[in-house]
Amino acid sequence: MRDPLSALSDAFTAFLFGKVETTRLPVRTSTGQAQAVYLPTAAPGLGDSGVIIGREVYSGKGYIYDPFQLYGQQLPAPHWLVLGESGNGKSALEKTYVLRQLRFRDRQVVVLDAQGEDGVGEWNLIAQELGLTPIRLDPTSALNGGIRLNPLDPSITTTGQLALLRTIIEVAMGHGLDERSGFALKVAHAYVNETTTDRQPVLMDIVDQLRHPEPESAQAMNVDIDDVRAWGLDVALVLDRLVDGDLRGMFDGPTSAGIDLDAPLIVFDLSHIDRNSIAMPILMAIVGVWLEHTWIRPDRKKRIFLVEEAWHIINSPFVAQLFQRLLKFGRRLGLSFVAVVHHLSDVVDGAAAREAAAILKMASTRTIYAQKADEARATGRVLGLPRWAVEIIPTLTPGIAVWDVNGNVQVVKHLITEAERPLVFTDRAMTESSASDLLPEDVRAAELEAEQRAARIENQQRLNESSESTVA
Repeated sequence: MRDPLSALSDAFTAFLFGKVETTRLPVRTSTGQAQAVYLPTAAPGLGDSGVIIGREVYSGKGYIYDPFQLYGQQLPAPHWLVLGESGNGKSALEKTYVLRQLRFRDRQVVVLDAQGEDGVGEWNLIAQELGLTPIRLDPTSALNGGIRLNPLDPSITTTGQLALLRTIIEVAMGHGLDERSGFALKVAHAYVNETTTDRQPVLMDIVDQLRHPEPESAQAMNVDIDDVRAWGLDVALVLDRLVDGDLRGMFDGPTSAGIDLDAPLIVFDLSHIDRNSIAMPILMAIVGVWLEHTWIRPDRKKRIFLVEEAWHIINSPFVAQLFQRLLKFGRRLGLSFVAVVHHLSDVVDGAAAREAAAILKMASTRTIYAQKADEARATGRVLGLPRWAVEIIPTLTPGIAVWDVNGNVQVVKHLITEAERPLVFTDRAMTESSASDLLPEDVRAAELEAEQRAARIENQQRLNESSESTVA
């Protein structure tokens, strides 16, 4: 019961100033009305300068990304890792990204195309659209006028040639060269470069010199000539595979004429090479060093080096070291390296785990498409993704991915224009009709379904965040 004096004081105050409410009554409303009071929030974008990718799922804002524009402020390195299982839109993203980058005059792109479709690489349509001819490396046609790349091309520095020869041999042998084999190779290479002046030196010259070393090379080190010959025997046998084995014709002669290294887009078509054979990493090594010494120049151009099936690179310690060195040119020469991989486990559990970790560390941009739950958790641990992102990766639909740009994590829906759609559709062999045969209403229905699924993902994330804040 209240004190009579307090009751009298309250009555007198109410008489003079009016009644004062001390308890706020609850307000009953609907979510449709309350949304104007509790405005939705979204993470900030990456700016408005660069190439448009699509739109951010939760806010609907346009999503623009360009490593050259972001470098130095939001990106410590311009390199990019793309992950995800087949059929979720990795190839479509890379192709539209390249097409849109080529709208800028100071861009140049090199693609290592290891995927095949209809007897050609999957970048063949884009090359044709731009009036370009892919550099198709094919051992079955190399002897009949096919493309040939010479590891001893004079446009490659002497140091680069020797590094390339060592890498080829180490990849094929599966281990590094010992000092004696390395010495035999160095002596043979130096002699061939000094004595072959009327034409391009070729691999057969190196093989012959390894089999029949000059006495002067033995005398210089005060060793027997038979020892030098024995040291170079294994090296000669490995190089002989490129001259007279299953890879003959592609590297055992002068570089083919007509290869335009100044074209805005250069496509190396590797689709005719067995992806599981030793030939693939050897090809990657040759192309990598060849580009390093002939294509990458300090001419103020912004260059993109995109590698499909990049696990062929990162799984070989020697090739990974080569490309790791190539990545270091990114800051100095304006190079953005883009690696497309199906599963992160293909990289971190491979033979080159240490080199792979170094390459992953250089990739400040990571794009992750749908993966199985266990793979998503492993990816999240390695890349340091937030928990909410790891949880939604298995639920992502084709065309939607988690983007992590140096810690700025967003869910982005990739948008493809009608002009781009016929060029990026890469599963014609598994379907009855091509993208150009789809009716507009079919395309819209598929997009609507993807939008509905994205909305469900958004609602689930909001519920998770609400429950987390309640617990806190």
